[in-house]
Amino acid sequence: MYKAPKEMADEGLISHRRDPIKSSVGNIASMRRRQHAVSVGKERREALVRTKRFCRDGFVEKCDSSDREMIIDEEQAELDAQTTRTVEELKSSVLYQGKGAVQKKVDLLRDLRRLLSRSEIPPIEAALQAGAIPILAQCLSFGSPDEQLLEAAWCLTNIAAGEPEQTKALLPALPLLVAHLGEKSSMPVAEQCAWALGNVAGECEELRNILLAQGALLSLARMMQSNKSSTARTAAWALSNLIKGPDPEASTELIRIDGVLDSIIRHLRNAQVDEELATELAWVIVYLSALSNTATAAIVKTDIVQLLVQTLAAANSLQLLIPVLRSLGNLVAGDSHTTSAVLVAGHDITGSTILALIKCLKSEHRVLKKEAAWVLSNIAAGSIAHKQILFRMEGAGLPNVILEHLVALVKAGCLPGFITMVRSPDIEAARLGLQFLELVMRGLPNGEGPKLVEQGDGIDAMERKMAPATSVLNVQTLKAAGAIFPAKETLYVHPWYFDRMIVG
Repeated sequence: MYKAPKEMADEGLISHRRDPIKSSVGNIASMRRRQHAVSVGKERREALVRTKRFCRDGFVEKCDSSDREMIIDEEQAELDAQTTRTVEELKSSVLYQGKGAVQKKVDLLRDLRRLLSRSEIPPIEAALQAGAIPILAQCLSFGSPDEQLLEAAWCLTNIAAGEPEQTKALLPALPLLVAHLGEKSSMPVAEQCAWALGNVAGECEELRNILLAQGALLSLARMMQSNKSSTARTAAWALSNLIKGPDPEASTELIRIDGVLDSIIRHLRNAQVDEELATELAWVIVYLSALSNTATAAIVKTDIVQLLVQTLAAANSLQLLIPVLRSLGNLVAGDSHTTSAVLVAGHDITGSTILALIKCLKSEHRVLKKEAAWVLSNIAAGSIAHKQILFRMEGAGLPNVILEHLVALVKAGCLPGFITMVRSPDIEAARLGLQFLELVMRGLPNGEGPKLVEQGDGIDAMERKMAPATSVLNVQTLKAAGAIFPAKETLYVHPWYFDRMIVG
């Protein structure tokens, strides 16, 4: 059992590159990157963390339905009693030094680990009340047999998957778990300790700070550079939990560790072969790009962007596509220099990026559409050159996709609500309403936009906004009014639309 995101195991400066009369999409880009980074931890935990997985014979497996039915039927009280007895027997075995003492200890550790894995509501509290943590920490002592170390780390992994206070109970064992990430421990033991630490790091900022102070970041970064897929995958997952903020210091420190960028690139090149590893790495990139300008600047200078785009175009796994989209969205939400490093008119990678985003925007998965729309909103909120990149892709169907959503919104009856927003004394609400009216008047086919706006008294609402006290809105009002008789029939799309359009 564990509470890792996905199946195993979240210092930007406000961007000044966007016109202040544009929507808030541009003005708070970096803030939104931070919010995405912080909130996504909760999303991943709620959506994926509850998938129970059990460790058997060195593999991580899901419980089959027949096992689960028997587990559910078991009396919780009896399970708690068995756990308490096992912990007490383990304490006695530690004191026993006679023949077969080591094997007896390993057998009891295995029994405890299985008990902690056997129920939808595992007997973690019973184990803690019986005093399991001190004895498990003692079983992690260096010089102990690997089998004993592995089983003890497994038990701690399952306990760390419990409630917040249960996870915090691991504090006395954390130094030994971190120490076993080093070269003195076997790879299976190091992996299991990394898994336990990933569960701990995923719990709260307080525990993340403790692990960072104990040196977990460097050890996990070195593990991620392993050529063994499972080792790199576990380390990457644990790192994504460890650096997810909100403090950007860990992300900045991670990107400066020798070999980290090279290992991410090397593993991403095999994304089609090992999608699980690519998924964990993509989440690492999400938090690096969301929290650290230093990390973002380093990333755009490498092949990572190109590899993300290739993965976006080729992958079908929703679990992989979401962090890849978020990574790209973070990168294009940076300053103009960073965005231009990702999107340059005429470059192959730019065309590939837009085509891949359009593919996701047309997906049947609502969450995928939402993520793709967020990336496009950051592009559309950029410079004129970045807007032009979008509309040069007309042959790929992007304007048609936008138009389909616009027509659907108007048919659903949302136009009167936006006209009401135009009349609002709140400047931001009025501005959003004006932006939507402009989009409707310019975008709806057959000249229907201006007619619908006039029928809904939208013209009157715009006229009333022409007042000296709202000079910023005057600009937007004039632009919206100009859409009634546009010089050229062109669908001009505000970044606001991408950010807030209904997708699904």
